[in-house]
Amino acid sequence: PEERLSLADPEWSDVHVVTGALKLFFRELPEPLVPYGLFDPFTEAIKLPDPQEQVERVAELVQSLPPANYATLRYLLAHLCRVMERVDVNRMTLQNIGIVFGPTLLRPERELCSLAAGMAQQNQVVELLLAHFDRIFPI
Repeated sequence: PEERLSLADPEWSDVHVVTGALKLFFRELPEPLVPYGLFDPFTEAIKLPDPQEQVERVAELVQSLPPANYATLRYLLAHLCRVMERVDVNRMTLQNIGIVFGPTLLRPERELCSLAAGMAQQNQVVELLLAHFDRIFPI
């Protein structure tokens, strides 16, 4: 039988439990929300010297996502933008959200030799997606 959950249960009252479940869901997907084949193009885009070009290239890459991935990423990032609006209460800055969600939303198919460098790039991609949400995900 299907297990039924109620978000009214006390176990879900801790935001960390809900956030942990959300991150675990994305981490356990057979392929990340940003597919393996787009990992290198996304990390190359944030290395471009011109910030304007970075945003344009990332926007192009986002448009190339499969429709379900695009819709899910847009919805999740829109929510994370709302989370950042409450930074005074939750301390979830742009950088903190990048650190938490970068490795969850995009990761290489094979582990990189320099894990720290790869994670910094993953974080920067998520930061750029959030900082320029309206330009990358036009209505």
